[in-house]
Amino acid sequence: MLILKTLVIVSHPEINNSQTQQFLLQGAKLQDVTWHHVEELSEIDVEKEQALLKEHDRIIFQFPLYWYAAPEGLKHWEDNVLTRNFVYGDGDDNLAEKEFGIVVSTGMPLKDFQRGGSENVTIDEIMAPYFAIAQRAKMQILPVFTIAQFQYLQENAQMQLLIDYQRYLTQQYPDSLQNRQIWFEREFTDRFKNFDGTNCNECETILNTFIQQREDISQLKSTISLIKQGEDE
Repeated sequence: MLILKTLVIVSHPEINNSQTQQFLLQGAKLQDVTWHHVEELSEIDVEKEQALLKEHDRIIFQFPLYWYAAPEGLKHWEDNVLTRNFVYGDGDDNLAEKEFGIVVSTGMPLKDFQRGGSENVTIDEIMAPYFAIAQRAKMQILPVFTIAQFQYLQENAQMQLLIDYQRYLTQQYPDSLQNRQIWFEREFTDRFKNFDGTNCNECETILNTFIQQREDISQLKSTISLIKQGEDE
């Protein structure tokens, strides 16, 4: 199974005081991803930053929404690192075919970001400049991962958000049932290995049951496909 190398480019001027970003950081630590906070850079080494981009398969911009845009730190990083020749000039498609995603947080309810809502604009419309960069670079664009009003989420909703965020970072796309199953199986297997010899028969039973159910669904799909072929003939 192909393992993606994911780079999370984070922009937040007060990240240590951000409950949302600290929560996401803990989730990212459980995944094999690179967390790169641009405001922590004392200076931007362009060659080093560009090499970092080239080393990864999935590139995520992550930031809070400040007046319909990312914090100034990300714009400063973009202006220095995403040079024309690096992105698309002189036949150098350094980012072509890489995946590009956005994780954006907002203190406003998600229902406000729609036509007729209080903001009267969608999140996708606000993110249009970043999509334009990705399209120019010939990248594959992932759906935006939006986190609305994190501070008001109940614990169970936060845990679901954590899982969805981790999948966004490392799961194969498209976000199909099969890819979700593969991701959950891999994650559960990795967690199971970290029990350090602890007797966890129940955990093993759950994993085996999950694998069996995934195989049953796969077999059912194959059977349905054969039936359809027979009907077409």
